[in-house]
Amino acid sequence: MADDQRAPIRVFLLDDHEIVRRGIRELLESDGDIEVVGESGLAEEATRRIPALRPDVAILDGRLPDGSGIDVCREIRSVDPSIRALILTSYDDDDALFAAIMAGAAGYVLKQVRGSDLLDTVRRVADGQSMLDPAVTAQVLERLRSGPPRDEGLERLTGQEQRILDLIAQGLTNRHIAQEMHLAEKTVKNYVSSLLAKLGLESRTQAAIYVNRRKP
Repeated sequence: MADDQRAPIRVFLLDDHEIVRRGIRELLESDGDIEVVGESGLAEEATRRIPALRPDVAILDGRLPDGSGIDVCREIRSVDPSIRALILTSYDDDDALFAAIMAGAAGYVLKQVRGSDLLDTVRRVADGQSMLDPAVTAQVLERLRSGPPRDEGLERLTGQEQRILDLIAQGLTNRHIAQEMHLAEKTVKNYVSSLLAKLGLESRTQAAIYVNRRKP
C-alpha cells in the first residue's frame, strides 16, 4: 500500500484532564495520518477498553486518580503485546521512568514536549521503534545488576511466595499469576503484600530488581 494510502495510526488517549485530551486529540489529528479511536480519564476504564479497541499506540498519563499509566501499560501489554505504549507525564522521575521501561513502554515523554516532536514520537512508536534513550536503558540494566541490598528476607518466604516472586520478576500481572497458580486474584494480592513486607521492599518493580540481581 502506498504511503499516502496507508491506514491512519490508531491512538488511544488516557489522561484525567478533559482539556488536555482535547488538545492532544486536535494535535494528533491535525495532519490526517493519525486517528484517535478512544479516550478515558481513568486507569481502570482504559485497562478494559484499550485491548478491545486494539489501537496501534496508547498514550498514557503517568499519574491518574485511580492508578498510573505505567500500571495500565503493564496490564494491556500482558493482554496484547502488539499495542505500543507511550507514557506522557509532567514528572521527570527516574523511578517512574525505570518502572515504565520494566512495564514494556516504548517511550517516555514529558508534557512539555513540542507538538511536532510528540507527533514524530507517536509515528515512530507506531512504526515499531523504541523512543527510550539507550543511555537511560543502560542505567536501568545497571540498576538491575546492582539492585537493593541483599538480605535474609528470601529465606522467610513460603514456597508459594517464592513462586509468586519469580512470576513477578517475569513481568506477570496479579491476574496472570492467579491464572498460572490457580488462585483467586485477591489471594495473590495478599501474597504479594506479604512477600514485599518480608523482603523490606515497597513495590513490584523493586521485587523484580531483587530477583534479577540474584541471578548468575
